[in-house]
Amino acid sequence: HFKPVSHLLEKISGIDRRLDLYYLGSVSQMGYENEENMAKTEMIRARIEPGLKKEVSSIFKTIGLSTTEAITLFYKMVKLNKGLPFEIKIPNELTLKVMQATDEGRDLTEWNRVDDFLDDMDS
Repeated sequence: HFKPVSHLLEKISGIDRRLDLYYLGSVSQMGYENEENMAKTEMIRARIEPGLKKEVSSIFKTIGLSTTEAITLFYKMVKLNKGLPFEIKIPNELTLKVMQATDEGRDLTEWNRVDDFLDDMDS
């Protein structure tokens, strides 16, 4: 098991330990006249595939994060990186062909031992 990583959230600047996200719309739509009456959190609504949500929620639980903490961590990392905290690439034509072939079970190689695999990689 992994140790809970909630304590890591404290190390990212400006994280409020009350990690509740509530999307209430824009401040003007909420009827707040000034910042002192403004909500401290906002809610986020998103649709996500049920199977993906279930699998990812289980992973969050294993590492000691709530979904809210994970979303907050993601937002803080986007802010810190001034963009997504990982690289996004569009596969080139050769990669797409290889992906299609392997999805169809073509051009696959199997090894019985890791050493055999490593030997093939070296040659």
